[in-house]
Amino acid sequence: MFKQFLIPQLMIFCRFPRFLKVTVTTSILLNILVNPSFAGDPFRNREPHKIGDRTEAAFNAIFQQGNYPTAKDALQKAMSSEPNEPLIYAIQASLAYQNQDLVGLEKYSRKTLETGQNLIASDPLRGNLYTAAGHFLEGAVILSREGTVNGAASAFSRLRKVYTYLDKAERISANDPELNLIRGYMDLMLAVNLPFASPDDVINRLEKNAAPGYLVDRGIALAYRDLKKYSQALDYVNRTLKTTADNPEIYYLKAQILHEKGKNEKSQNLIKEAIVHFDKALAKKSQLPANLVKQIEYERNQAKSVNL
Repeated sequence: MFKQFLIPQLMIFCRFPRFLKVTVTTSILLNILVNPSFAGDPFRNREPHKIGDRTEAAFNAIFQQGNYPTAKDALQKAMSSEPNEPLIYAIQASLAYQNQDLVGLEKYSRKTLETGQNLIASDPLRGNLYTAAGHFLEGAVILSREGTVNGAASAFSRLRKVYTYLDKAERISANDPELNLIRGYMDLMLAVNLPFASPDDVINRLEKNAAPGYLVDRGIALAYRDLKKYSQALDYVNRTLKTTADNPEIYYLKAQILHEKGKNEKSQNLIKEAIVHFDKALAKKSQLPANLVKQIEYERNQAKSVNL
C-alpha cells in the first residue's frame, strides 16, 4: 500500500490508477486558463512566481490537454531554456515512472531534488516544496528498485523528509495554491487508504486553497471514486470536463466512474454510457502513451462484457 503513496504521478498531480489506472499524468497534478498577464505560473493568478513559459506550456499540455507528444517537445525546450525549474524534472520523473523507465525515474527524481534544494535561497516556498517532491520521487525509486518489502524502511524515511519540507513550505505561505494542490493530492491518497485519516478535511482544504481548479476537481473525483462514492465522483469529474473538455484522460476517468456506478446499481444504461466515454478517450489515443491506451482498451472490453 505504501508504494501507492509514492507514485510520482501523484506528483504531480496525479494519477492514481486505481491510483494507477487513472492518469492524472498521471497523474494526479491542473487545468486553469491562465491569465496572460501571469504567463509562466499555472498555479497563481496573483503574485506569480517565476516558473517559466516553456515549463507552463509543458504543464498545460499534459494536465490541461492530455497531449503527451506536445508535452514531450515542450519539456525538451524547457530543459534548455529554464534548466533551474524543478517542476520540469518532476514531470519528467512522472513520465519515466509511467513508462517503467527506472533509469529515467532515478535521473529526474535526483534532478527534482537538486533543483528544489538550489531554489530554496531565491524562492523558499517553492524550493522547500520541490525538495519535498524530490524526496517523494526518490522514495518511488527505492520501491521500484527494491520492492515494497525490502524498500519499505528506506521509503518511509523519505516520507518523513517529504513532510518535513512540506511543513517548512507551509510555514512560509499556508494558503499557497501550488503547495495546497501537491500536498492535497498526497494527503488524499493517505486519507483514502488509511482508516484514521479524514478525506472530508482534505477535500475541504483542497477546495478552499488549491489551484488550478480543474486539477482540484479532478483529484476530488479520483478520491470519491476510490471511496466508492460514485455520485459525488461524477459531480466532480463533470466540473473538470467544463474546463478540460479536450483532455481524453478526463473522459477515461468519467468512464471508470460510470462503469463502477453502473455495476454497483446494476444499471446497464450506465455501463453503456461508460463505454461511450471510453470511446471518447480512445478517439484521441494518438495523444496518449501506448501503455495508457492499452489500459483504456482493456477496461472498455471489461465494460463491454458486463452482464447485469
